[in-house]
Amino acid sequence: MASSSCCFSGSSISSAYHHHDRPPYMKPKFIQSQPISNQNDPYSSLTSITTTCTAKNSRNVRGERDRENLERESRERKEEVNNKIASKKAISVILRREATKAIIEKKKGPTNSKKLLPRTLLEALHERISALRWESALKVFELLQEQLWYRPNPGIYIKLIVMLGKCKQPDKAQELFQSMIDEGCMANHESYTALVSAYSRTGLLHQAFSLLEQMKVTPGCKPDVFTYSILIKSCLQVFAFDHVQTLLSDMAEQGVKPNTITYNTLIDAYGKAGRFGEMESTLMEMLLEQECQPDVWTMNSTLRAFGGSGQIETMERCYEKFQSAGIRPSIKTFNILLDSYGKAGSYEKMSAVMEYMQKYYFSWTIVTYNVVIDAFGRAGDLKQMEYLFRLMRSERIKPNCVTLCSLVRSYGRAGAKEKIEGVIRFIENSDILLDTVFFNCLVDAYGRLGCLAEMRQVLEMMEKSGCKPGKVTYSTMIKAYTSNGVSSRAKELQDIIGRQYVNRRDSKLSQIDEPHFH
Repeated sequence: MASSSCCFSGSSISSAYHHHDRPPYMKPKFIQSQPISNQNDPYSSLTSITTTCTAKNSRNVRGERDRENLERESRERKEEVNNKIASKKAISVILRREATKAIIEKKKGPTNSKKLLPRTLLEALHERISALRWESALKVFELLQEQLWYRPNPGIYIKLIVMLGKCKQPDKAQELFQSMIDEGCMANHESYTALVSAYSRTGLLHQAFSLLEQMKVTPGCKPDVFTYSILIKSCLQVFAFDHVQTLLSDMAEQGVKPNTITYNTLIDAYGKAGRFGEMESTLMEMLLEQECQPDVWTMNSTLRAFGGSGQIETMERCYEKFQSAGIRPSIKTFNILLDSYGKAGSYEKMSAVMEYMQKYYFSWTIVTYNVVIDAFGRAGDLKQMEYLFRLMRSERIKPNCVTLCSLVRSYGRAGAKEKIEGVIRFIENSDILLDTVFFNCLVDAYGRLGCLAEMRQVLEMMEKSGCKPGKVTYSTMIKAYTSNGVSSRAKELQDIIGRQYVNRRDSKLSQIDEPHFH
């Protein structure tokens, strides 16, 4: 892929940053660092610095754990004292709350169920909204409406509508919106924006755009930058870039200026789609705006775009520009750099980043461990990969599907079937929630090894875990069957893929829903 550095290599971006007159920040030493140990073997530097950094990180985590233990013990002592001096009145309140919770769960109770404690009901509602338990939340809200002290509150309605949007329940959100109006609450731009979000999150862009037009003509409900940002993000998620440009033009007509969140959303989406020209022009526009200053999210999106596409030099120039503008890197920034260098095989630069993290006390997160584990797996160093896996568990960092995918993928390449079985045993004794991507990696690993019986058993594992095999799953199995001369099995799976494609195409044709502007 050609390098897209039209504005980052020139003086335009520097002058744009100077326009903000920001203070300088420390020069990133690791960008042009030399190998740390053996210059003839850059990979050895990664191994040596990993050992040092993980040991340092282990000490930091242990120190933090000791402080947390002391704080927890202090809190427990205070709680014990408070419990001892609790009055009978407080105990009575606690008992009443427990009774209220029981009524909430059963929706059946004594005749005084309309006199429940407000605080308990509101706490129960908040808990269910936060956990996205929409059905239970609506039941609690119904019980709330039955109380003698109940008064309609648009804030509660908005929270419920936002929750329903996240749960892909736009029809329920519309019902609540109408119920809010029927109860005498005035609709404002916040409630409309919540409903717009509910439709756009579900992909019903036509309804979302219709609501946008309705907001424009409703007094006190003019769409603001948050309304437009939500719609822009939804369009970008389905790659509807033409609608994004229409929205941006509409914002200009309405006198609504994009904010940092809007620009960051655009930069991140353009970068992930490989539309580097549009990403850079958006960044330049943002830099020239007095009221919108780039932040660490802007930097991370830009670095991820160039680093993920293998444009390492452009990524490094961007990092220097952002640093000189006074934007401080976060742990996420270093994870992006580590991942980019690891996939590019730049092990000495990975080592330098880890050394920098150690020097400035950046503790490793699960993402850091996953990135470095994957790097060692790609390099074929199973011993070091397994050491890091044991270390992350000793630090009480729970592995996830990304970790397991790296392990299985590496074992498959190395032909270590017994190691793959060890990973499966580990999963059986854990509560890790598996996804289709992990099972696809497992299918690929067994296919590489020619273990066709074990590969078929993965489908049963997927069914037990509630995961459905998709096109990638079947295509990987077809490849394995074909390379092992089992053409009949490959033909069966090709027929399955064909039927799935037809069904999916018919479903999409029946749900075509194009947004429009009046």
